[in-house]
Amino acid sequence: MVSTFHGIETAKRSLFAQMAGMNTTGHNIANASTAGYSRQVVGLVASRPLSMPGMQNSVAPGQLGTGVEVNYIKRVRDQFLDQQYWNANRSLGEWEVQAETLSKLETIFNEPSDSGLTTVIDNFWKSWSEFSKDPENVTSRKIVRENALAMADAFNETSKKITDMQLDLTQGINVNAQHINTLTTQVAQLNYEINRIEGFRDNANDLRDQRDLIIDELSRIANVTVVDEEAGYRVTVGGLELVAGNVPVPVNAAQLETAYSASTLNSGELFGVIKSRDSIVNDYLDQLNELANTIANGDVDISIPAGSVLPEGTVLNGVIYSGATRTLTADTIVTVQGLNGLHKLGYLFTSPAQAAGEFFTSKDTGPITAASFSVDSSIVQDPNKIASSLRVNMNVSGDEVVKGNNTLALLMSQLRERSFTFNPIASNNGMQTGTLDDYYRAVMGQMGVESREALRQQKNNQLLVDQVDSRRQSVSAVSLDEEMSNLIKLQHSYGAASRLMTTLDQNLDKIINSMGVVGR
Repeated sequence: MVSTFHGIETAKRSLFAQMAGMNTTGHNIANASTAGYSRQVVGLVASRPLSMPGMQNSVAPGQLGTGVEVNYIKRVRDQFLDQQYWNANRSLGEWEVQAETLSKLETIFNEPSDSGLTTVIDNFWKSWSEFSKDPENVTSRKIVRENALAMADAFNETSKKITDMQLDLTQGINVNAQHINTLTTQVAQLNYEINRIEGFRDNANDLRDQRDLIIDELSRIANVTVVDEEAGYRVTVGGLELVAGNVPVPVNAAQLETAYSASTLNSGELFGVIKSRDSIVNDYLDQLNELANTIANGDVDISIPAGSVLPEGTVLNGVIYSGATRTLTADTIVTVQGLNGLHKLGYLFTSPAQAAGEFFTSKDTGPITAASFSVDSSIVQDPNKIASSLRVNMNVSGDEVVKGNNTLALLMSQLRERSFTFNPIASNNGMQTGTLDDYYRAVMGQMGVESREALRQQKNNQLLVDQVDSRRQSVSAVSLDEEMSNLIKLQHSYGAASRLMTTLDQNLDKIINSMGVVGR
């Protein structure tokens, strides 16, 4: 038959179950603002009933309930939404880095402004125009030299800032590699702890939340693949398996760059960093180098006026000018190699006349780039090394330069409007011929379009991440209103169970202490 204390045991189970529910509700409320926390719920089930009227065999229909017990305490989490969030988050990380990189490049070039490269180049051309008005004026020569130095400095400084940005991005790869190692080590440790706890048939809810929060952070850095196995999460980052059970596998910058080259690392902040360095920043540096080299040595067609006298042995368009043929009898269109090629056609104010040298040179004696772009040292030391004349009086004792002639200076000032030949392989600009201004405007236009597109992609991906996170929060986040409602329900249930316990206690007190006293 049923125990006399059966009801007390039933009430006790109810008290324990309702208290577990209130404790869990309190835990939810306490972590309502905790990042990555998933609300937890208590699973209550009816405890195993007793057969009536016997304990082992039932001779009559019906069972006697024994109350309630806690079956589980688990978190509310949707793995499908987690996967969607990780996929969206990695795209956001990629575009955030690209947008930031392009924004920094815009700041470096600082166009349009009074201090940008456009203004410096414009001042250089204007100084030649003023110089052509009075080619014997020493002050005008010095102004040409100073504007040339300013333009070279502008190219050098812009190149240095871009190179520094590349170094910063390279350092960013190393920092990301270290961060990934830190996070994957934490995942491996949590795998161990979760596996140990759940081996005792418990749910490691809070540890699982911590692990998923780390994966959230990893998903921003690179494309992450997570497989939930018996030993824990198996984590692959950029195609590299970095966590298997409780064993983390360290990764370095070289491995990540190899993964990028193999296209297994294809999204996330790390992908954006490497792409920004190798594609975006490097492309604009290449275009800047091409512009500097074209100014100095780029092929450009000019029309040399009749009466000009070319230096002995000059070769233009495959024709060698020597002796009497040095004097042009008609306007002649020739191709020269940039400002250097045109400058070497002029003469210095020496006696006898001497052909001028190169105007721009490389600091390291290699090809001219934005970093090595410089004014020839002879011109830096003496502005009289700047040629302005294309005419000489040829004498037996030697040529005498016509000092008042401004032909070369005028041709120099007109190069601004001339169409140069660019090397399309040297950069992604795509322009093969055009003026120097057109080329630079194309570079700035490309930067503006790419920057706007990166910001648009960043905004769109942010909206997508926010939308997925909102859906995830609607499932897993703590609602204080809902928790308070549960708390009131549990409180009433606990009060009712307490009342039941009190009633049963009174009944037993009556039976034990008040019954069977007749005849005492």
